[in-house]
Amino acid sequence: MTESSHDHRPLHRLPWLGERDWLRRRRGTVRRMAVVGQAAVTERMRRVSLVADDMEDFSWTPGQDMVLELPLPGGEIARRHYTIRHYDAAEQRIDIDFALHGAGASARWLKDVKIGDRLIATGPRGHVTLHQGLGAHGATGVGTHLFLGDETCIPAIAAMTAHLKPLAIAMALIEVRDEADVQPIESDADLTLGWLYRRNAPAGSVQMLLGAVAGVAFDPSDTHAYVIGETGQVRALRHHLLERGLPKARISAEGYWRPGRVGGHDHV
Repeated sequence: MTESSHDHRPLHRLPWLGERDWLRRRRGTVRRMAVVGQAAVTERMRRVSLVADDMEDFSWTPGQDMVLELPLPGGEIARRHYTIRHYDAAEQRIDIDFALHGAGASARWLKDVKIGDRLIATGPRGHVTLHQGLGAHGATGVGTHLFLGDETCIPAIAAMTAHLKPLAIAMALIEVRDEADVQPIESDADLTLGWLYRRNAPAGSVQMLLGAVAGVAFDPSDTHAYVIGETGQVRALRHHLLERGLPKARISAEGYWRPGRVGGHDHV
């Protein structure tokens, strides 16, 4: 799985998808997309690039995801949410970064995926998105953005920080297994980035993020927090921020995963 080239051959228009099409469309625009590239981001994260021929009206807010229908061996289809890491409007290309952990649906799909493979994608969707225009200076966009999450959230955090305005102040605290998960996260903002290593502890089992954010000073009137990751940790972090005076309206929180759950997100 080392292909990294891109192939932009024309695609066929999205055909009628059958009687269940209206259900998909309730969640956003449905597109038939093709794989045009893939590359390793880190040893435990892989990027897959997708295109469609009907992207002229595509519009997204950093932090949103797509629901991908991953075709698996035996004819099974797995519907999973994946954050848009990047959208190239000129090439009409969406990049999706997949965290490689366990033996779930994405791991099974990535094992055999190749350039030219197709899938159905619905979206964009999601309510944890970048909030611009915060801060005492109003329209200048000056404000403090606090991002909290684990390795499954790196694509969302990276997408949002990449679109921050230059005068914004941001801090991202990210819990990962070890140094192999670290990757560049670029931003025009004044970004402070902290990586927390849980080492051999199971994901979702430690309170490193809670301990780290407890030591972070912020102005509740000028801060927006984005709290994503394992649902139990997200709830604990949101409760901590509320106790410290951050208004509910300034906390965007969503559980990306929890032990034993297959697919879907938890609204916290």
